Amino acid sequence: MSVRLDHGEDALTEVHEINVTPFIDVMLVLLIIFMVAAPLATVDIQVNLPAATAEPQPRPDKPLYITLRSDLSVSVGNEPILRDQLGAALEAETKGDKDTRIFLRADKGVPYGEVIEIMNLLRGSGFLKVALVGLEKVSGQ
Repeated sequence: MSVRLDHGEDALTEVHEINVTPFIDVMLVLLIIFMVAAPLATVDIQVNLPAATAEPQPRPDKPLYITLRSDLSVSVGNEPILRDQLGAALEAETKGDKDTRIFLRADKGVPYGEVIEIMNLLRGSGFLKVALVGLEKVSGQ
């Protein structure tokens, strides 16, 4: 048993509206993915940084960190390396661009001479743009 409803016209009309529901679904899924992935993109090495009263500078999109931990181990990004491999690791990370700004993070318990040694290794490798990283110190403390 079937019934045909006749509306008087057999030609199908074109729909001129875009269905945006799938687009919104895809955008929401991408938003969730980026919200989950963004915290994972930060550096996960724990360092006790000293505080400084200098005015904070803008941070680049993808900073390159060298970390000198309290046990005097050195890391480029999140990867621990040997000191004699520092130049080669930086060459690989920067793809040979010597003008890349290198951010040096050192634990406040590290002797000053060790920080200078790392800076000498950087200078010897041709990386002259080095920024020291510290915590912001609130005025009056």
